[in-house]
Amino acid sequence: MTTTLRMPRSAPVLFATNAVVAWFGVVLSAVLSVSGYYLGTEDLGAPTILGNVVSGHDQWWERLLDWATFFTIWSNITVAVVMTVLWRRPQLVGRADGVGTVWRALRLDSVLMIVITGIVYNLLLATGGKSGWDLVSDTTLHVVVPVLTLVVWLVAGPRGLMNGRVIGASLVLPVVWATYALLRGAVVGAYPYTFLDVAKNGLGAVLAFIAVIVVVAVLLALALLGVDRLLPPRAGAPERT
Repeated sequence: MTTTLRMPRSAPVLFATNAVVAWFGVVLSAVLSVSGYYLGTEDLGAPTILGNVVSGHDQWWERLLDWATFFTIWSNITVAVVMTVLWRRPQLVGRADGVGTVWRALRLDSVLMIVITGIVYNLLLATGGKSGWDLVSDTTLHVVVPVLTLVVWLVAGPRGLMNGRVIGASLVLPVVWATYALLRGAVVGAYPYTFLDVAKNGLGAVLAFIAVIVVVAVLLALALLGVDRLLPPRAGAPERT
């Protein structure tokens, strides 16, 4: 059984555009990290998330794992995958079963996580001083994709997919990311963000911070739910199943 998806005629084009931009940002960032583009900019005196250890540089696959530790990367990959599905196989999101619930939760994640990425990075983490391909990558991941994804959600939805169950399920992916970042940090002695540094802040403080972020995420999800209910599909919008 499939639930009718409520979205405007322009939705496929908007989803495709969002998917292409997100994939561009993800692939470019991965290539820069794995190829060693950032090597030479890090402090070789201590392990860092840029892909080096005290004795020298890590291998390409270790740099790939470092790259995959960032919340920014998780949020952009989520956007890229979800937008591709909405563009090519929207019926998966419309399914009225467990599979549909998963994809609806991921649709919420694609908005929730990327909005948090944009806000936190631009208000707290951005340092400036970037140039070349690094500037292109940074701007795409932290500015273009967050703004584009939010606009596409506001315009195209799909509307009416969110409820309490979906909001609860949407918290699974961020928790999985935090668990991975903490476990990898414990192994390599480096964390993607200062606020996750257990050695510096203590496990209790880090877990408390994560709990606060979860609460903020729930509040933001409820705000998105309210907006979703205030934005009915446009007049004349086709129904897709």
